[in-house]
Amino acid sequence: MLKEAIYHRPKNEFAYAIDERTIHIRIRTKKNDVQQVILVHGDPYDYNAKEKCWINKEKEMTYNGDDDLFDYWIVSIEPEHRRLRYGFKLVNSQEALVYTEKGFYHEAPTDSSYYFCFPFLNLVDVFSAPNWVKNTVWYQIFPERFANGDASINPPETLSWGGEEPSTTNFFGGDFQGVIDHLDYLHELGITGIYFTPIFKAFSNHKYDTIDYLDIDPQFGDKDTFKRLIKECHQRGIRVMLDAVFNHSGFYFPPFQDVLEKGEASQYKDWFHIHEFPVQATDPANYDTFAYVPSMPKLNTENKDVKDYLLKVARYWVEEFDIDGWRLDVANEVDHAFWRDFRKEVRAIKPDLYILGEIWHDSMPWLQGDQFDAVMNYRFTSAIIDYFAHQTIDGKQLIHSINAVRNSYPETVNDVQFNLLGSHDTPRILTVSNGNKSLVKLQMILLFSMAGTPCIYYGDEIAMTGDQDPGCRKCMQWAEAEQDQDMLTFMKTLISFRKEHEAFRSNEGLRFYTEAAKRDVIVYEKQNLLFILNRQERAISIPIPSHCNSQNAIDLWTNEQILLGETVTVDKLGCAIYQLTT
Repeated sequence: MLKEAIYHRPKNEFAYAIDERTIHIRIRTKKNDVQQVILVHGDPYDYNAKEKCWINKEKEMTYNGDDDLFDYWIVSIEPEHRRLRYGFKLVNSQEALVYTEKGFYHEAPTDSSYYFCFPFLNLVDVFSAPNWVKNTVWYQIFPERFANGDASINPPETLSWGGEEPSTTNFFGGDFQGVIDHLDYLHELGITGIYFTPIFKAFSNHKYDTIDYLDIDPQFGDKDTFKRLIKECHQRGIRVMLDAVFNHSGFYFPPFQDVLEKGEASQYKDWFHIHEFPVQATDPANYDTFAYVPSMPKLNTENKDVKDYLLKVARYWVEEFDIDGWRLDVANEVDHAFWRDFRKEVRAIKPDLYILGEIWHDSMPWLQGDQFDAVMNYRFTSAIIDYFAHQTIDGKQLIHSINAVRNSYPETVNDVQFNLLGSHDTPRILTVSNGNKSLVKLQMILLFSMAGTPCIYYGDEIAMTGDQDPGCRKCMQWAEAEQDQDMLTFMKTLISFRKEHEAFRSNEGLRFYTEAAKRDVIVYEKQNLLFILNRQERAISIPIPSHCNSQNAIDLWTNEQILLGETVTVDKLGCAIYQLTT
């Protein structure tokens, strides 16, 4: 076997506790190189073990999917005394090896120091995301464009609702009252969480250029209205998550204006990353910014005064308004020490507050239980869109991409990852899919049938279109005649499936079938559900897993009982979901 491809480390996604008694152990091997992996393990202090080798227990590991290069294996184990020394017995048709921290051996070493070590399972170290998150269906609202419920607080030169195309500078008057007016719509859709993009006082229509972190932008309403909004949401079982922009401020943030005015004499000069004085606020700026945007100066979160101020902000909106989550903008560019303190501060107030980071790449450094609960799962997003919308990858590559993402994180993280197909930062999913609503439905099915917490970008449930920002930020369409009622009904049904069937919300028992993927059909099974997704412009008859043959099943779409045969015919651009009953 290829030893160079075999990898394990006793931490992060390869070894982690899921509760006060249970540890997950993973290992990676070369694709199709190893037929069996057995965890060999024992207590490091078991000096009275009768066997010559102190390792006196074995447990077979479960195949956990593959990607382009590797196979992944996982096992769950409950050490009697919450401590563990362990290695791996690797078997293929040619040899059997024991893999330890010190290398590979044909015979199991008898010295416990050779083995990987999980020293002790301390409860305080167990990753602890809020239990409610994995059962939540989110709805992202861009407040300026959702609904105008109070014209008396419209910004100057507010345009008629949807009367013009959105731009980076125009306003249509969306506000909190507009959201309150449509909460019943969201409740009937099945939404149980709202993620708001920034609501704090700012200059722009997107509000990512904060002026005052402790005040609400007057175009949205006042604090009393916001409290009423939170109360109305909670009464309907809807959680509320706000957007925190702590990486950078806005140009008109008073401390930055003080620096512009007083230069090196400003008491706030160390709140930012100023390269030299005088400050040059035109492009190219001589201070660090978000991207290359001079109007968004980067905050120095290592500065004690900055840190104290922002942590005060984080506490304030939890204490005073009882919000349920923070989404953290550009989270990967803020120092880890800040986020560790942030978690301690907000969790001390509300232990089940959800902490979500905006990170577009592999995020394991932020997901070790001391910073975030989850990230916006754009790696998963990309895989879905590349297969169904762009059609730049084949079925096997889709499966490999999903498996790679799944095995990048502990299962406890996967359960609460923020899964989405679009946001205020991306073109709308219908536009990406070239207007093909059937393809959008297939992508929604895959999104909603995986572990994590799915999010709908406002208007996607009624088939709104829109290209890259600002096109994706159109005014919500409230005229029913202009809404796609078929898509709305489909989304309501899909959300109801997720709520009714635990298999939609968990990856337990997830298995993809690569033979079907070779025919450009995605077939996967989870617990008692079988999914078949066909992106082709033709109906196709596909063999189903042999153990499903002759099983009684319920077609979830029609609620009819059927007897499965050896094959299933799926319509063009269609999907079948069967609940196995025998």
